[in-house]
Amino acid sequence: MFRQPPKTVTSSAPTSPEPPEASKADLPTPPSPQSDEARTGSTFDATVEAEKDRWLPWLTLLFVGSGCAALIYEIVWLQMLQLVIGLTSVSLGILLGTFMGGMCLGSLWLPRLISERFHPLRVYAFLELGIAALALGVLLGLPWVSPFYASVGGRGLTGVLVRGLLAAVCLLPPTILMGATLPALARWIDTSRQGISWLGFFYGGNIAGAVVGCLAAGFYLLRVHDVAIATYAGAGLSVAVALAALALAARTRGGSPEPKAHRITTPNSGSRLVYLVIALSGMSALGAEVVWTRLLSLTLGGTVYTFSIILAVFLIGLGLGSTTGSAAARTIRSPERALGICQLLLTAGVAWTALMISHSLPYWPINPAITTSPWYLFQLDFARCLWSVLPAACCWGASFPLALASVAEEGQDPGRVVGTVYAANTVGAILGALIFSLVIVPRFGTQNAQRVLIGLAAVAALVAFARPCRRPQGGSDAALEPRKWTDRITAAAAVLALAGCLAWSISPAPWGLVAYGRYMATWLARLAPGIRAEKDVPQDDTKPDIYCTYLGEGMNGSVAVTQWTSGVKSFCSAGKVQASTEAQDMRLQRMLGHLSALTHKGPESVLVVACGAGITAGAFVVHPTVKRIVICDIEPLVPQRVAPMFAKENYGVVADPRTEVVSDDGRHFLRTTSEQFDIITSDPIDPWVKGCAALNTVEYYELCKAHLKPGGVMSLWIPFYEGNQITAKSVIATFFKVFPNGILCSNDEAGEGYDAVLLGQAGPLRYNIDEIYTRLGRADHARVRDSMRDAGFNSATSLLATYAGRPSDLGEWLRDAQINTDHNLRLQYLAGMWLNSYEGSEILNKILNYRKFPEDLFVGSGARRDLLRIAITGSTKTASSH
Repeated sequence: MFRQPPKTVTSSAPTSPEPPEASKADLPTPPSPQSDEARTGSTFDATVEAEKDRWLPWLTLLFVGSGCAALIYEIVWLQMLQLVIGLTSVSLGILLGTFMGGMCLGSLWLPRLISERFHPLRVYAFLELGIAALALGVLLGLPWVSPFYASVGGRGLTGVLVRGLLAAVCLLPPTILMGATLPALARWIDTSRQGISWLGFFYGGNIAGAVVGCLAAGFYLLRVHDVAIATYAGAGLSVAVALAALALAARTRGGSPEPKAHRITTPNSGSRLVYLVIALSGMSALGAEVVWTRLLSLTLGGTVYTFSIILAVFLIGLGLGSTTGSAAARTIRSPERALGICQLLLTAGVAWTALMISHSLPYWPINPAITTSPWYLFQLDFARCLWSVLPAACCWGASFPLALASVAEEGQDPGRVVGTVYAANTVGAILGALIFSLVIVPRFGTQNAQRVLIGLAAVAALVAFARPCRRPQGGSDAALEPRKWTDRITAAAAVLALAGCLAWSISPAPWGLVAYGRYMATWLARLAPGIRAEKDVPQDDTKPDIYCTYLGEGMNGSVAVTQWTSGVKSFCSAGKVQASTEAQDMRLQRMLGHLSALTHKGPESVLVVACGAGITAGAFVVHPTVKRIVICDIEPLVPQRVAPMFAKENYGVVADPRTEVVSDDGRHFLRTTSEQFDIITSDPIDPWVKGCAALNTVEYYELCKAHLKPGGVMSLWIPFYEGNQITAKSVIATFFKVFPNGILCSNDEAGEGYDAVLLGQAGPLRYNIDEIYTRLGRADHARVRDSMRDAGFNSATSLLATYAGRPSDLGEWLRDAQINTDHNLRLQYLAGMWLNSYEGSEILNKILNYRKFPEDLFVGSGARRDLLRIAITGSTKTASSH
């Protein structure tokens, strides 16, 4: 399997021609058969190689454990650091680039810094121990680094540089060691064809472990525990792998007794082409992951589980492809030609996935609401991901071992071979992740992005076919055989023709997928087939009922604006309606604004986290005391393109001279600004959407509280639909933990639970009913009265009557609530698990069972107070319960 003693050749086949005399002088002189070096080296090599075969499967198992730990670390680190440097695409790009950059550096540096005389298993073991130690260091050290970032981080170029610095400090040390593990253990084997195939199996085992780690982190460690437990689990696994490697090292011999001066270190020109091919393959792989994750999350629902499933399926494909490619590399005559064919098949694989995403999956006759069991939905989502993504992922996985087989030659340092190929693949992956997420998708859309993916695969195939291929001579691999120009031209024309046809066939994702996501199939009969201008939407009862008037693919997500023939407009994101002009939604959006403003004595500065249709922010426009409105939204398209389409309902808030629009996530903005506000209102998208739980943690509420001026008010939207009591309790209890004097106000629909507003103040919360009536009666508040009336609030009493409860009354109901913190982000796992549980009415009824009229909360004249008591409880008795 590895280096074998030379066999006597009796065949009459021609031998390789002798090199010219000038070339002979450049060749290293082999040691004399009688020399001490020859005797020592051959005896050592024969002994070591003889005992390696039986340990190779165990080494593959080591890589399974190493890959499992690596994915646990990756998920934990990205989650922890996103809470510090933000959840924008720029922040995510910095994190991924730093993570993969460290892997690249490690794969390149180890073969150049560590001598071959060290036992590969011991080197590998110490790398794993170092990774475990550094992982614990990130866990314990990040809380100390975060305040530094908060003090110097910000927007613009400076903010980007500081984000990169923090990511480098936290991620480069452990990821450099991670990248070094495969080259380190590669030195256990030789660069023969069969040896290289084992490297592919190691890589496949590493990916298999990554699948386990991805699912373990997403479905158990972080769902049930927190980042600390997940880190301990990863570190424990790394230590176990290291101890196993040390035990194997104690029973085997490895390394070279003397430095191997005969090592070939300079790759030939053909190898450089292979590096380009594998770099292009890595670029298309990570670019596809960016594009397809965005589109599939619309089809499946953007929960944390969806992202785990998509990543797991992608890794499964890589593992299967790597295993297949490794097996083929043992016997295939021309691995470089197989590598080119693999890239050619990849063009068809990308086209297949694009076809499934746009023309198949959204139209499967599936109604997710028919079951509340997450188990059935996970099975369905897993099957849909396999059906669409697996073919292309297998091709990417097979590319790595085939690239190794294409560049490997006898006499090379296997660590350098693996490290260089791995580094080339990683560099391409970094470029793919950054270019596609920050440039191609926002500027050209997902349709053209997938066309670019096909183009990259086609170019990679052309480069692979351009490389001279090996032909067997004399029973061994001989010199590279140049290809004929006619063959090259024919192959290039065929590849370009195929890629062009496949790229032309790519269609955009239907707008209904952006608007209604996983429920698109249930709305098909009512959706217009194309996008129409708002002025062209027919105002009658003819079908279709819903038209799309705007569709945009931004840097952080896709958005749509739809309109019913009845005239109701909706803003859609993450595959569902986020804001609309429908009566119930208008009521909620105006509640958030007017309740907050009337709670404060005279608000002057307001921060609105999440713009949406701008209706909540617009509610502050009509309050005469407000002098500054800051709108912070993670997606620039929303305030730029969506909010102006609702200018009538939001009073033109974006164009108002008092308004400043900030393109950032609200948490990061608050961490990096020293400004304080009279009101902070937060209206993010649903808590089951991955990342939104970060805007509902104790730490986030504390951050908001710290940025409130004395007497400042914070308000928050909470949905009761698409969730159960466990989810609602988590949001409410977490808010009340920071604002123990807060209140809950219900936006119910005909007595049925719908959604609600949480409202808190730094000090005791109290409403003087007479003062509020006096304030609303002033001439300068005429627009406020009109705005409230448009939303169904005819008086201050009807607005205050939405009161539903406070911590002192709901203590018993909230007793078993799970508090959402930065360390566990429990809410996104609870909400994502139970988003098909429509328990809105049950939640509201449970809350109202504890409701009493709060005598100390509402003060004022007897008549107005009694009127409010009747509106809240339906009784004139003091402190009566409902």
